[in-house]
Amino acid sequence: MTGEDAGQSTGAAPRGQLIIICGLPGSGKTTTAKRLAAQRSGLRLGPDDWMTALGASLWDSTMRERVETLQWSVARDLLLLGGTVVIEWGTWARSERDTLRLQARSLGATVRLLHLDAPDDELWRRIQARAAEDPPIRRSDLEQWRRLFEAPDDQELSLYDPWA
Repeated sequence: MTGEDAGQSTGAAPRGQLIIICGLPGSGKTTTAKRLAAQRSGLRLGPDDWMTALGASLWDSTMRERVETLQWSVARDLLLLGGTVVIEWGTWARSERDTLRLQARSLGATVRLLHLDAPDDELWRRIQARAAEDPPIRRSDLEQWRRLFEAPDDQELSLYDPWA
């Protein structure tokens, strides 16, 4: 753990575990998050489920931000109680992942990162098969998002706790 990552940790054993799953649409975040949450008796937090339950458009970025803020509040409480939280927000930017890692570490939690990826043709096939978005994701959206996505490199991955 680097000095930056030490945050406000008391040095005591970690209280909880945060698993961050990052990747583009269709990369398998939800499927993997469900599996990990079940295996580890954890809570899976992804904005799409909550937004759908609230009748909000998955394209509503303001609502997405509000849902993720609320989910992070729930996640912090659970981490303090020693629970496991699996976040599947996509976290395309390293700065998003850094913020989550540092905040979770300040609570004494272990933090793991899982980057999921697949070739664009496979992502596109999965997106079309699920047909969850209205309006639908276009192939050009996927191509643009690929350029925007900041995949974690080895240096970033070294900042996270190893997988057991």
